[in-house]
Amino acid sequence: MKNPFHAGSRPFNSVALLLLIYAVQLLLHLPLLRLPYFWDEAGYYVPAAYDIYKDAALIPHSTTSNAHPPLLMAYLALAWKLFGFSPLVTRCAMLLVSAFGSLGVYRAAEEVSNKKIALASTICLALYPVWFAQSSLAQVDLAAAALCIWGLWAYLRKRPIATGVFFCLAALAKETAIIVPVAILLWEVAATLRNQGSSRANPNQGEGAPRDLHFELLVPLLPLALWFLYHHHRTGYFFGNPEFFRYNVSATLSPARIFFAALRRGWQLFGYMNLYALTVGMIAAMFLPALRDQVDGKEIERERIAIPTQLLFLMIIVAHWIVFSFIGGAVLARYMLPAIPLVIIIAVSTLHRRVRYWPVLVGLVCAMFTAALFVNPPYTFAPEDNLAYADYVRLHQRADSFVQAKYPHSRVLTAWTATDELSKPFLGYVTKPVAITSIEDFSLPQIQRVQQEPETYDVGLVFNTKYAPKKQMWMPAFWRRAQEQYFGLHDDLPPEAVAQMLGGTVVFKEERGGQWAAVLVFERSRNARLR
Repeated sequence: MKNPFHAGSRPFNSVALLLLIYAVQLLLHLPLLRLPYFWDEAGYYVPAAYDIYKDAALIPHSTTSNAHPPLLMAYLALAWKLFGFSPLVTRCAMLLVSAFGSLGVYRAAEEVSNKKIALASTICLALYPVWFAQSSLAQVDLAAAALCIWGLWAYLRKRPIATGVFFCLAALAKETAIIVPVAILLWEVAATLRNQGSSRANPNQGEGAPRDLHFELLVPLLPLALWFLYHHHRTGYFFGNPEFFRYNVSATLSPARIFFAALRRGWQLFGYMNLYALTVGMIAAMFLPALRDQVDGKEIERERIAIPTQLLFLMIIVAHWIVFSFIGGAVLARYMLPAIPLVIIIAVSTLHRRVRYWPVLVGLVCAMFTAALFVNPPYTFAPEDNLAYADYVRLHQRADSFVQAKYPHSRVLTAWTATDELSKPFLGYVTKPVAITSIEDFSLPQIQRVQQEPETYDVGLVFNTKYAPKKQMWMPAFWRRAQEQYFGLHDDLPPEAVAQMLGGTVVFKEERGGQWAAVLVFERSRNARLR
């Protein structure tokens, strides 16, 4: 019997399934839909989209260009043109992208396995904290992942035009999406060489015809190259401003940093945010024999994903592991999003093949993913990887509003992201710009530096720029030194210590979910200004 949800046979059912997923996404994200913009949203993507929205400017001017292709930003600008500029419209638009990506995961898993595995994999991915949190955030990585998974589906379905289109769109969503078609091309080359070797060793083994090297896998290079040429023509830089390129590429290529980044990338691919519950379960299941089911009176071994397809998935996963060990200054988990669905599909398929009560295990994994959404890990992590980002935003809403209400004409000492929140009203934190004095963070060296410049500020907005749990997991000294040297790990001073060092008073302080924000007033600076 033909699958009623097969995209090739009933497109209407695909649209219906997309709308169903979208409705569920909206319901699950309902408390988050009106939150103002957060972190890299506020720092780059929303300002870049805002410039397209207001001025049709593909090269942003309200922020320094990072050379990211403009597809997602143009999509958001179109949504704002149609429905109005607001965080609600932005988050609903991004959830539609997430729903589209989830449908792609369902289709791809269904193509390589069956409907049960496809459904279980899609649910696991939807609840995986990094995917869930990124689903409503205006950042490019989830959009690139969604288009990559559809490109992979089209490739598996042997649809060359659709493959080329999806991978071109993915590359125009984020330049690093090119990793997926290149990885597939490498897999094609390996398959060709293997087939040629088999043909020479056994001339009677069929035709031994090599696989075609598909042109559609190279097509995405063209629009990406054209974008970089255009960016160079307008800015003088191919790959973003020099500081962006230094931070994400040239400063990341030392052997020691690559080694430590590779360890972190491996954890993000197979263990992060309770993903280990699924991957460890998969490894344990490999020691069990494959189950057999009764079909028409015969015992038939449960099918697995074809070995060549598993190797293809592995090639894409390893390609992300390697490339992002070399580049990407912040080592963010969201960079792994194109590979994470493949890890989940393989793991769920293995459980289905070898564990009788596999739905129970998948349910437990989903419960652990849900817990990781609300319970922060016992180590420093990026708040954008679970619902800690909502605590961060609400804290900053309160602190920024306090500053604007009480000290609207003061110069505020603060760090990014509050620098953007206070100076750019369209981000949704303040109604009028507030003057700022910027520092990198609230570590001891930075506070000692601004001690020498008391005339440059009279109010301080301080907060934790790195999440640091009160009870941290033990780490060896060499690991901490590596995190400090290569990945920006530092300790922010508490507001009371900053106030004492700078001669101020804490007039506002709030904590949520292990994060904090505070407002300090420095009367000596205010008095000096009055004189």
